[in-house]
Amino acid sequence: FSLCWLALKVLVFFFFFFFLQYANAICQMTDLIFTERELVQSLKEYIEAEEMKLEAVKSWANKLDMLTHASTSDPEGFLAHPVNAYKLMKRLNTEWSELESLVLQDPSDGFISNMSVHRQYFPDEEDEKGAAKALMRLQDTYKLDSESFSKGKLPGVRYNAELTVDDCFDMGKLAYNEIDYYHSVLWMQQALRQMDLGEDAKTAKADILDYLSYSVYQMGDLPRAIELTRRLVAIDPSHQRAGANLHYFEQLLSKELRARGRSQQEPADERPIQLDTYERPKDYLPEREVYEALCRGEGVKMTQKRRSRLFCRYQDGNRSPRLLLKPMKEEDEWDSPHIVRFLEALSDEEIEKIKELAKPNLARATVRDPKTGVLTVAHYRVSKSAWLEGEDDPVIARVNQRIEDITGLSVDTAELLQVANYGVGGQYEPHYDFSRKDEPDAFKSLGTGNRVATFLNYMSDVEAGGATVFPDIGAAIWPRKGTAVFWYNLFKSGEGDYRTRHAACPVLVGSKWVSNKWIHERGQEFRRPCGLTEVD
Repeated sequence: FSLCWLALKVLVFFFFFFFLQYANAICQMTDLIFTERELVQSLKEYIEAEEMKLEAVKSWANKLDMLTHASTSDPEGFLAHPVNAYKLMKRLNTEWSELESLVLQDPSDGFISNMSVHRQYFPDEEDEKGAAKALMRLQDTYKLDSESFSKGKLPGVRYNAELTVDDCFDMGKLAYNEIDYYHSVLWMQQALRQMDLGEDAKTAKADILDYLSYSVYQMGDLPRAIELTRRLVAIDPSHQRAGANLHYFEQLLSKELRARGRSQQEPADERPIQLDTYERPKDYLPEREVYEALCRGEGVKMTQKRRSRLFCRYQDGNRSPRLLLKPMKEEDEWDSPHIVRFLEALSDEEIEKIKELAKPNLARATVRDPKTGVLTVAHYRVSKSAWLEGEDDPVIARVNQRIEDITGLSVDTAELLQVANYGVGGQYEPHYDFSRKDEPDAFKSLGTGNRVATFLNYMSDVEAGGATVFPDIGAAIWPRKGTAVFWYNLFKSGEGDYRTRHAACPVLVGSKWVSNKWIHERGQEFRRPCGLTEVD
């Protein structure tokens, strides 16, 4: 029984350890799945060896139990037989030493060795923290309560996965340590709810109530904080902080009541804490609510009048010889700024080849620092990316040529093809692709001017989430495998079009693959001549 329990604990550890690595690229996480499978096989072999060892020890124990039962009932009579005397000497001198060697054998060596080999590829504490934050990011963006995650109630999922009381507690504790009391309340409340329903856990209820009551207090809900602290005192009267906190909370509430000219406290709200119970604190992103609403498909400003201005057509790239026989299918996605989608921009074979080339080089995606022009990681962009040159493979050269044919713009001065993989929770918050006037050095090192246009290939469908949204104009564009979207970042005058501020919404379910081609100003002088007015 103890070995089975050990195996179960190890398997549960691995499941949740890898399950929580949401922020990593899905393609790299698949390697961890096979690593885990190998470790489980190694664990089973260890258990089998331990069981064989225990069976051998049990056999010794049973034999010696019967023997000692007979010998201790009449020691002198037993030893009167010379064979018994000899065998006692032999057992104590030889056989017990053999048993000692058997007990000292450690069948775990193979398992520990296998663990050591793979440990270098394991995610670290920062990865786990990032994965937990990804869950909270999804929770906020798509307005999903903690129970939806805990019970695996997500749209489009093929495999169910649940979070235990201990998992919810760890989520809440991480938020608490980050001074994020809003999410701490949501996850501690979920841990308490599951425990009250009878779920077993190693976490003590007193610990959950301790974190929850103080987080609720920080959210400004004194009556509920008092009620939760009273529950804590009832469970653990000797709790180090509970008594003092209760006295402090009650004093604060009395002071508030006196200030409002009231003498009696209102009863605490008995309704369960939900997403809308407390207001989520504002953060650094002014358009957060608009951006997240668009990600949910809400607030899209696609009016009937605007829709009537959208058309589809065949695009031959101004009679490009490569498009004459098979022109590109082009659809309008938005009228102003003009955003178009090209159908069948990439074949399945090309997509697989691009992914194959990118996978070995995927690393945390970077953004160009607007002050220095140096590429650096940023918390608002969570994905893995790689850069591919035309010389890497004929497929990349062919894709680059196709982009030039379709857009009529030169790609000689464009940036390399950037391939990005957004795993669950992966996102890129609202940003501009072009550099603003206060960022004169953003692309200085390239010597090719500003980013005049963006060509974005969708290389996968996404089960839920992952839209490209434009908060300033209320547009949302959903990924469709094999298609590409294109827009100009600059007016013909060279001025930036601030309406093109856009974002990659968090992936809720699935894996999102894209490839970007940022086309620069240099080389476009005769392909897209300057306009006479600022907004031409």
